[in-house]
Amino acid sequence: MSGYVIAHVEVTNPTQYEEYKKWSSAAMQASGAEVCIRGGQIEVLEGDWAPTRVVLLKFPTFAQAKAFYDTPEYLKAREARAGAAVMRMIAVEGL
Repeated sequence: MSGYVIAHVEVTNPTQYEEYKKWSSAAMQASGAEVCIRGGQIEVLEGDWAPTRVVLLKFPTFAQAKAFYDTPEYLKAREARAGAAVMRMIAVEGL
């Protein structure tokens, strides 16, 4: 079964966040992630959740989706993001 990483990001320092995007892009590529959503227009259809930036990554397996967070490549991205954004991230098993 495939696995997904879903993130809700609140960018607090757009200039510094650009550095995170550079490193996270490299981490996604190294981990074989398929980028399904990375930013873009958002419209709330129901409820009170109003995210400002959503990211959705698809991986071949749930194990790979979970492992992505702890890869050396993504660790560099996380370090670059410190102080630039508030991140909420989950791994989800897909079909």
